[in-house]
Amino acid sequence: MTQPVSFLKGKHILAVDDEWDVIETIQEILDEADVDFAQDYESASEKIMETQYDLAILDIMGVNGIQLLEECVERSIPAIMLTANSMNPDSLMQSIKKGAVSYLSKEHLSELDSLIDELMGEQSKGKPAWKLLFEKLGNHFNQRFGKGWKNENKEFWNEFEKTWQVSRGIQERVLHDKNITSKGI
Repeated sequence: MTQPVSFLKGKHILAVDDEWDVIETIQEILDEADVDFAQDYESASEKIMETQYDLAILDIMGVNGIQLLEECVERSIPAIMLTANSMNPDSLMQSIKKGAVSYLSKEHLSELDSLIDELMGEQSKGKPAWKLLFEKLGNHFNQRFGKGWKNENKEFWNEFEKTWQVSRGIQERVLHDKNITSKGI
């Protein structure tokens, strides 16, 4: 039986975090990929504007990760939000709306390579990566955020769970996808 091809193998990835130990861990875990790094917003933004990465992994706090997410979306760079201190329903919802392809807790950093392989594999097949994420980490979100955490934004979460996509986030990525815009669509 053939082994599935790793999404990470040979990919050029940008890892952004203000903590050096997190950057080192990401580089070690993603050893199949070529990983660039930045520890502040300015350096990360410059790299995003100068290089076409296959993926960006962005911390939310300390590096203005949401702004970097917007810049990644403009450049058609898929972005995964990685956080510890900003692990809350609002930052999750904001990441989805702004076009992130995933949102992970730093508690799951040791699983980063397998999670990225699975999530990006699903996305490359046209399947909703968010559905897989919630299947794998939904209980984690429930434990972290508390019982009934989706009730505050019930309409958003109901629509999200129906389609596992949020049109605004998808629209943002599509508006900047050169494969689509080059066709005049």
